[in-house]
Formats: sequence, C-alpha cells, structure tokens
Amino acid sequence: MLTLASEQQQKREKTELVLANIYNLPPIPKAMKDALELLDSPSTSATTLAGIISKDQGLVTKILTIANSPLYGLQRKVTSIDFAVMVLGFTQLRNIISVLSMVESFKNKSDKHLDQKEFWLHSYLTGCAAKKIAEDMDCPNSGEAFIAGFLHDMGVSVIHKYFHTNFIEIHKLATEKGINFSEAELERLGLNHQQIGNFLAEKWNFPEILCDAILNHHNPGASHLNKTLPAVIHLADFMTHELQIGHSYWDKDLTLDESALEVLRFRDCEEANTFIKSYEELFTHQANSVRFLN
Repeated sequence: MLTLASEQQQKREKTELVLANIYNLPPIPKAMKDALELLDSPSTSATTLAGIISKDQGLVTKILTIANSPLYGLQRKVTSIDFAVMVLGFTQLRNIISVLSMVESFKNKSDKHLDQKEFWLHSYLTGCAAKKIAEDMDCPNSGEAFIAGFLHDMGVSVIHKYFHTNFIEIHKLATEKGINFSEAELERLGLNHQQIGNFLAEKWNFPEILCDAILNHHNPGASHLNKTLPAVIHLADFMTHELQIGHSYWDKDLTLDESALEVLRFRDCEEANTFIKSYEELFTHQANSVRFLN
C-alpha cells in the first residue's frame, strides 16, 4: 500500500516527465525571434533592430502600447519603433519582447476555468508593479523585476495548456474542499505552479535570479539566493488582490507574507497598506492602457 508521501512522489515524477518533454519554448513569431537574436548581439545597430521589428505590425503595436503606458512615464508620445528603440534602449526592449514572446508561446483558448485575457492582465500588472516597486525602493535590476513579475504564474498557464484534465480537477478540488489552489495542485500533480514554473525556467536556462523569484513568489523568506526580488514580486502580486485590479482567482487566499515586509523594510502592516494604496492610480491607468492582450 502506497504511503501518502510515496504517492505524492509518484505524481511528482510523472509530472516532471511530462515537463521534461516540453523540449523548447513553443514557436514564437519570426519577428520576435529575430529581434531577440539581434538584441543578444553587441554589434546590432538601432536601425537594424527597428527594421526587423517593423516587419511585424502586430509586434510594433504591442511595443508602442507598452512604451506609451504609465509604466514608463515618458514625457513624449512614442509614435515609431525608431523612437521606441532610442528612448527605451536595448535592455528594456529585450524585456518587453521576451514577455510578449511568452504570451504568444503559452497562448491557449479561454474556458470557464481560465480566462486568458484576465490571466495575462494579472501577469502584466504584476510585472508593472514589480518594476515600479523595485525603482521606488532603489532595488537593483528593475527590468528583471518586470520579467519575474510577468512570469510569476507561468506554471498556472503550463498546467492549463499541458495538464488540462488535471487543471479542471484542481479547480474542482479547490472549490469543493475549500483549499487553496497550491494545495490542490500538489494533491493532483505532486508539484504546485511555483515549482512547475521554476522547473521549466531552469530547463530553459533562465537566469538563476528569475528562477528563484518564480519559485518563491508566495514565500519569499524561503529564498536562499536573494530574498529581495521574490519579496517585490510577492508584494506586487498581493497588490492586484488588495486593490481588486487585475487580480487572479487562482490566488484567492493570498495573504501578505511577513517575511516580505521584513525584507522590504516596512515597519508594520499599516505602513505596507499605505504604500499599496499609493499604487491604485498606477494600476488603474495601466490596466486601461493595455491593448496587446486582446
């Protein structure tokens, strides 16, 4: 007779076997792929990069939408890719195109268990808030905070796309038993969405700091690498629920982790709540400005 621990281990191994067979990121549009390759080359000129991006009008529209959003707070309206390359720079463009490529890679049909537009809006707003928090608190690598925030729930999308029957059962378990979704994920798959996201991020050679943030965005105190980035992502994620803007029902029982307050040097919950409320206008404007998720 299998013990609970051995049964969970079997489920985990079965899940990891499926994940291991997702050899590469699903195909992304050619313009995105070419742009990312150019951005990795130190010899790429701004003119060459703009030329490649301009071949895909959909990509142009998405980049300009983000560039003109409150996230960047630019004084002048960005009306062309040439100008976007100039004012944003290669690093920010790489971050933007990277997250857009992930949206394309994991694009799936909405169903009654997961609305894709709502899911990616939550991801985007978490990324935006994480970037702003990192900047406001003088944390390093605000661009990485945007990516980590955007991809923090990548595991949820993976479960929906590659374990759809289990996704339905997880939803049912969480609803009927009144447990949180992470517990339901562990019961069905032996891994939760944080661990699944981290598994694939490591497999695809994401930077270690991003893998760690994805793994520990619900419990930043568990990080053994750099607690600051997971704490920033955790706070940004919590903000969407506290402000009820772009929140995800998958995190319906999310509470503010005390270790995140300590890492980010809040004196108490009251100070943290005041900080969160100061972001409400940014969240509202950012949510209203998004068009590329349609």
